[in-house]
Amino acid sequence: MEKRIFKRKIYDRIMEWKQSSKGRNALLIEGARRVGKSTVVKEFAEREYKTYILIDFSRASKEIIELFDDMHDLNFFFFRLQQLFGVALHQRESLIVLDEVQLCPKARQAIKHLVADGRYDYVETGSLISIRKHTKDILIPSEERRINMYPLDYEEFLWAIGNNVTFDLLKSNRDWFGYLNDATNRGLMRDFRLYVIIGGMPQAVDTYLASNNLAEVDTVKRDILNLYIDDFEKIDSSGTLSMLFKSLPGELAKNKLKFEINGVLGKRLDDMLPLLNEMQESMTVNFCYRCSDPSIGLGLHRDTDDFKIYMGDTGLFVTMAFWDRDSSENEIYNRILADKLSVDLGYVFENVAAQMIRSSGHSLYYNTFSNRKDSKKYYEVDFLLTKRNKLIPIEIKSSGYKTHKSLDEFCRKYSDRVEFPLMVYTKAPHKDGNLIMIPFYLLPLYL
Repeated sequence: MEKRIFKRKIYDRIMEWKQSSKGRNALLIEGARRVGKSTVVKEFAEREYKTYILIDFSRASKEIIELFDDMHDLNFFFFRLQQLFGVALHQRESLIVLDEVQLCPKARQAIKHLVADGRYDYVETGSLISIRKHTKDILIPSEERRINMYPLDYEEFLWAIGNNVTFDLLKSNRDWFGYLNDATNRGLMRDFRLYVIIGGMPQAVDTYLASNNLAEVDTVKRDILNLYIDDFEKIDSSGTLSMLFKSLPGELAKNKLKFEINGVLGKRLDDMLPLLNEMQESMTVNFCYRCSDPSIGLGLHRDTDDFKIYMGDTGLFVTMAFWDRDSSENEIYNRILADKLSVDLGYVFENVAAQMIRSSGHSLYYNTFSNRKDSKKYYEVDFLLTKRNKLIPIEIKSSGYKTHKSLDEFCRKYSDRVEFPLMVYTKAPHKDGNLIMIPFYLLPLYL
């Protein structure tokens, strides 16, 4: 069966690069494995160029790889490249794609000379691109523009399943508090829960469309997770990094104020920093740092010792949460869809909120502060955004939505810094004074 090509927003960003760069720099697209980097670049090459050559370094021949050993004679380089691929290149009308470029460091280093030559355009794609073993012996080219690629966001997911109407309607009519009643919200939340379950990995979405079987989707997601785990074990043969990755759902479910490395691995944070950096660079996870003094410059007060780790794709997160079974049964997923699973899914919804915020281009920050009457008790605001020189504190709720003590106390403590507080939950939109309460599917419209 032919592989489906999903509409991706990053296509427009690649087009912006092509039109503005005009060959003056290469484009490097970084993202976790299986998020669709190669697919979207190939589609772009076919539609926007007269010809293209795609070099996949995960399976390139020795003869192709050795071409990058000597970039002294570019005329010979391009001559051999066209011969080997059987493709004629046309000046300023052809694209050369270096796919999985981290596997051939010399090819990445060659970008400097290829861009300076100016004949063709260049796009690189990579996973785990910043691992030191792939870059320690090369000169990182300055002639790169970098963009990140993430799993399908919720709007892209709706496009993929054939719903091209819902999100446009929500964007065009922003009086949600007037027309999104309880009955309408239940239907929209059921659609959103489908996204939570399946996630945004293109292969998982494609499997759902082909089979309409969530157990088969779960099998695909397990394959992707095992691929990530294998990658981590290649990076760290001790197994510490893969153990840390597999611990994420359990640690989030504990609802602690920060990720406790010592409690999970029995190691000091300082000893784990290199591996944590490797994990962060893989883009399989999203780090959320505590902001010690919430203000418009969130990064200025980032506490690097206090952080949480969310998985980059919530569909993978859900599968990891039920990892104890050989496969997650359709019955489990059907209960989640119907909101009838007797398990607190607050950590799942917190993860999907983190995914939505991060994929929109925001870094992730949260805040904790002590109770003014009892210094041993803490309040927590799940996420912080900035807007018009003000803060938007966000609280995530999957239940118990009538209470929002943390938001109330935060707004009292930082009243001069807050634009408005935002609660993201499962019910219909509602306003309570200055507090705006929205269902999860509306969160992207506030980002």
